[in-house]
Amino acid sequence: MAVSKGDTEDEPREPHNLIELIETIEAIETPSGKLRFDAVLEAIGRRSFGPLLLLAGLVTLAPVISGIPGVPSLMGMFTFLVCAQLLVGRRTFWLPAWLRNRQLSSDKVHKGLGWMRKPSRMIDRLVYHRISFMTGDFAIRVIAVTCFVLSIAMPPMELVPLTVNIAGVALTFFGLAIMARDGLLSIIAFIITGISLFTMLYNLL
Repeated sequence: MAVSKGDTEDEPREPHNLIELIETIEAIETPSGKLRFDAVLEAIGRRSFGPLLLLAGLVTLAPVISGIPGVPSLMGMFTFLVCAQLLVGRRTFWLPAWLRNRQLSSDKVHKGLGWMRKPSRMIDRLVYHRISFMTGDFAIRVIAVTCFVLSIAMPPMELVPLTVNIAGVALTFFGLAIMARDGLLSIIAFIITGISLFTMLYNLL
């Protein structure tokens, strides 16, 4: 989302790809051995839809992190709140204290991010500006609605092996698509979303 220059003076530098997001999270100091979700939000910024979706996707995608009970549901709630606020026109994303204060083992987070480094470098090399209408203002609102639906489905996805990881791929691709204005990546993310929802419904109904 665009904000005025004055609004962004105190904002951290927004990561522009997967590797930058990983490095930003890895650079957060955790003397207690626990990584607070609020510290991650402060590091990447609270005003940009793309990086926040990318964060939710990356956490949900990494098996070491998403395998922790409740984490996919936590990311679902985070995605739900961010998408809902974008759709009603908020310029800064608000999150409740109980969500911001959630903590994860920094060792597990770093292990999960390390697992993601190699595929992230490969993906970053393939992402660039194309099919721009799929990442325009209207398209971003459609993406927000799609991710809103996906976020509601994430808690029951925990009951179906690997389904939530597929949802993580969709969120990651949507976040990257918005950040890089890569419309092809957005199209792929819509397809992956459909696959994840179909797989969940097929296994649960």
